[in-house]
Amino acid sequence: MAGEPAYRRTVLAAGGALALAGLLAGCGRQAAEAGSLRVAIIGKGEQDQRILFRVAGIDPGVHAEYNYFQSGHLVIEALDGGALDYGGMSEIPPVFAAASPIHSFRQIAVLHGDVNNQVVLVPRNSPIADLAGLKGRKVGYVRATTSHYFLIRMLQSVGLGWRDIVPVALGVPEGAEAFSNGAIDAWAIYGFPIQHAIATQGARVLKTALGFLSGNYIISAHVNALADPAKVELVGRYLRAVRKGYAWTAAHKDEWAAIVARQIGVPLSYVQDQFRNASDPYTLRPVNDAAIASQQAVADLFASEKLIPQAVDVRPLWDNRFNSLIEEKA
Repeated sequence: MAGEPAYRRTVLAAGGALALAGLLAGCGRQAAEAGSLRVAIIGKGEQDQRILFRVAGIDPGVHAEYNYFQSGHLVIEALDGGALDYGGMSEIPPVFAAASPIHSFRQIAVLHGDVNNQVVLVPRNSPIADLAGLKGRKVGYVRATTSHYFLIRMLQSVGLGWRDIVPVALGVPEGAEAFSNGAIDAWAIYGFPIQHAIATQGARVLKTALGFLSGNYIISAHVNALADPAKVELVGRYLRAVRKGYAWTAAHKDEWAAIVARQIGVPLSYVQDQFRNASDPYTLRPVNDAAIASQQAVADLFASEKLIPQAVDVRPLWDNRFNSLIEEKA
């Protein structure tokens, strides 16, 4: 929304109930800063690692300063602006960054997971019955995100192109409002807004992104963090915690579903249904040729559609230094 900051920071501060005086207080602050990691959280629900670590009883061994974002392209903006050390996003936002002169991050891991939580929604009484029915319609999407990419591919699958619809680029909150008041005919969206729209408005899933998305969600770190041995150690600790956290969710689906349902404010049955229909559980994976090739295919599509100014090579964005840690046996 115009005039709003691109992101909002929430710092989790650890400290005693009583203030320490003088030198001791100063030393305590310096120690906290030295051991802190600025981490991005996107939206609510499954991706909120702050809540995941707490309910799973996992101590990442890192003083995390959590920053909340609505989408991955805002995480990239924050990384490029030097406001983050660590953040996750889909394959798509880094492609747009790679086409620009500024990209101050490297992609260090893959969190592979569900793509059935990325869909095109239509209102309850919509006459649109299939993807071909989107022709000539106003379709909301979030620019430079998975919804941008899978919408293009879905249209191509039925012989349509970007110019065959009326694409409306909207942030997540603006898209939710436009969908609820009938300003758009369909909405390409991801994550908890899906369950919320289904639960509160009777929205209908026209198509999921299964077969259109790889399921690869990228974990990135700022180049300055990767140049600092102390920060590299913290990033490694956090990655281990992420790996343990999502292993916990796979083993405690019912408990995790109840927590997610409470956080996003929908009946438990809607989240349970999402979990039952997930295409894959979330697992941490190393950087490899397949992951790089998958993102390159995304970049090539955006270049062919002239949605980025020129073709890009994504390989220089990747850094495999954490592969051995990611592949450690639990």
